[in-house]
Amino acid sequence: MSSENLPPSPEASPESSSGQQLRKPRVAVVFGGRSSEHGISVVTAGAILSAIDRTKYDVLPIGITTDGRWALTADEPERMAITDRRMPSVAEIAESMEGGVVLPLAPGNREVVYSEPGSVPKALGDVDVVFPMLHGPYGEDGTLQGLLELSGVPYVGSGVLASAVGQDKDYMKRVFTSFGLNVGPYLVIRPREWRQDEAGARQRIADFAGEHGWPLFIKPARAGSSIGITKVDSFEGLDEAIAEAQRHDPKILVEALLRGREIECGVLEFEDGPRASVPAEIPPVQTHDYYDFEAKYIDSTPGIVPAPLTPEETEEIQRLAVEAFEAASCEGLVRADFFLTEDGRFVINEINTMPGFTPISMYPQMWEKSGVPYAELVDRLIQAALNRSTGLR
Repeated sequence: MSSENLPPSPEASPESSSGQQLRKPRVAVVFGGRSSEHGISVVTAGAILSAIDRTKYDVLPIGITTDGRWALTADEPERMAITDRRMPSVAEIAESMEGGVVLPLAPGNREVVYSEPGSVPKALGDVDVVFPMLHGPYGEDGTLQGLLELSGVPYVGSGVLASAVGQDKDYMKRVFTSFGLNVGPYLVIRPREWRQDEAGARQRIADFAGEHGWPLFIKPARAGSSIGITKVDSFEGLDEAIAEAQRHDPKILVEALLRGREIECGVLEFEDGPRASVPAEIPPVQTHDYYDFEAKYIDSTPGIVPAPLTPEETEEIQRLAVEAFEAASCEGLVRADFFLTEDGRFVINEINTMPGFTPISMYPQMWEKSGVPYAELVDRLIQAALNRSTGLR
């Protein structure tokens, strides 16, 4: 990659009253990653890049390949869309497959460096804030947040603890239960248990099915976007479902079917604290057995925004969504997913600390209907990150 193709250093702005040159804050949009949600992360980042106000911010797109290499990518959002039902990848838009991007590791140093084999490393300028549009392990789960904390670089979204809790459905449910939130019946099968006593693990699932009935949902404990989830109606499909879940995470979750309506609610942190959006309903999927990955992202099953709830139900789910946000010590944003059961209870299924963020994703849609359009939503998140310190807070 020749030096003339590298992104320019942050653009200087007019001088301040003191005579010093000011510059626009520089936002590094980091996306892709090593998880099975790599493709949807690229799609989401494309939407963010299209929405960031370039009169207010300089932007540096950084993609992480599926093998973990940090690459400079083209600032071309149109190449980051789903095409012919196929997800894009960082490798397709990387400026070079040889060079790599290095973030600063020492507090106080925010200079990003690009290096290629046989070439002198080139400084790309300082980064003021990172917008981590990563989904799943190795990015949304506190790992990237920990790196940024060590570097002292502000970033959008939740910190290390909340990100880790939000990724691990086992501990997420434990936290919610300890704060008095209703969760559905579930069972966790850990890797050591499966390795040492498969028969015993299967018996635990059998006992669970005997108590709660079929069907069951078998899912990776630390994955998102409905990837790796299988709905099983009997023991006949159990082993295949477990193998599919373990393909994404050796720790698996077994959940009972909750009969009711799927309702989601967005939480956004304002200057005076977190507030909830109008809720949305995910209607029954006619062409899919449940709300799986293809229903979400490929076939784009539309949600109903706002959800047709009574004023009392709307107020209740908004209160519970903020409670879930606070329970997990979240920051910035969260999408909270609930079931409204047939007996009228709201049962929290999970939170997502970095939800899908394309303009047609549920989180931005809910805030659009709440009076915060997409571009303003992106700007609010960047400004909140710039105004928040790293470290203990």
